[in-house]
Amino acid sequence: MTMTRGGQWFPASWPDRIRAHAEGRLTPVEPRRAATVLLLRDTPRGPQVHMLRRRASMAFAGGAYAYPGGGVDPRDERPLGWAGPPLAEWAERLGVDERVAQAIVCAAVREMFEEAGVLLAGPDGATVVADTTDDAWEADRRALVAREVSFADVLARRGLVLRSDLLGPWARWITPEFEERRYDTWFFVAALPEGQRTRDVSGEADRTEWMSPRDAVDGYDRAELLMMPPTIATLRSLLPYATVAEAAAASGERDLTPVLARARLVDGEVELTWPGHDEFTKHVPAKPGGGGGGDGVPGAEVPAADRASGASGGSGASGDSATRRGAE
Repeated sequence: MTMTRGGQWFPASWPDRIRAHAEGRLTPVEPRRAATVLLLRDTPRGPQVHMLRRRASMAFAGGAYAYPGGGVDPRDERPLGWAGPPLAEWAERLGVDERVAQAIVCAAVREMFEEAGVLLAGPDGATVVADTTDDAWEADRRALVAREVSFADVLARRGLVLRSDLLGPWARWITPEFEERRYDTWFFVAALPEGQRTRDVSGEADRTEWMSPRDAVDGYDRAELLMMPPTIATLRSLLPYATVAEAAAASGERDLTPVLARARLVDGEVELTWPGHDEFTKHVPAKPGGGGGGDGVPGAEVPAADRASGASGGSGASGDSATRRGAE
C-alpha cells in the first residue's frame, strides 16, 4: 500500500499497470455496479457523516476510511414494495434503465442495513421503522449478509416498502481502467432515520464513527486519515452544507457524470488524472525494465487483494466500505 500527499491510498501495483494500460498492453475489465451511502445526521455543530475504517489487516486498502456500501446483487432486481419516485424517474436520474435503477437503489439501502444496521424502509411511504436492533432484525441482517435471503424477501415478510425518497443521488465514480477489479459506483446521501442508530456490525471494519466532513477532510489533509479519491472528494463536496436537509435538497442538482481516471504517456512519463479533481493528479516517472506480473501484463505486479472496496482510487464502493460477497 502506498500513501500520497494527504491520506490518499493507492496500490503498489498501479505504476506498472498504468504504464501497461497507457501502452496498450492491458485490456480493461468490465466494471460491476455498486452503491454506497453517505449517512448523515445533524448535530449542534453541523452535519456528521457515518464512516467505517477498513481492518488494517485487509490486503486491500487496509486502514482506509469509507462509507457503508457494496455491490449490486442480482436479487436486488426482484420486485419489492416501493415508495418514493417511480422507477422511471430513478432511471432517468441515474442514467440507466428501470431494472438497473431499482437494483442500484436497492443495493444502497440493503448494504447500509447490512453494514450499519440502518434501514430506509417502513410500513408505508410516510413512515420508517423505528428500531432495527432486536434479535429478529439481527437474524434478518445476518441472513442478508450470508445471501440466504433476498432484500425483497425480508421486506415482504415484514410488510415493508423501500423508502427510495430518503436517498439522494450524489456522485458516480468508476474504477480506473487499469485496475484489476472495477466498479461503477453510485454514491447517495441519506439522513439517519429518527429512532434508529448505527451499529458496528460490518465484518470488514475495525472502527465506525461519526465525523463532521470538516474534521474528516482535515484529518486527510494532515495525512492522519487514509482515504481513496472518491471518499475524500465526496467529503469535500459536503462542506458547504450547514444541515442534512440542505445536503439532501442539493442532491437533486448534483452532476452524476461518471468520474473516471485517465492515463496517458507524456514524454515517457505516465500522467494520471481524474477529470474535475486536480488534487489526485499523479505523474509516474518512466523506469526501465520491470518485474514480471501474474496477470500476463509485462511489468505488472498483481497484489494479493482479498476483496475490492469498489473504489481502488476510482469508484468507491469504495469510496464505500466494501463491494463484496459476489459483488466485489
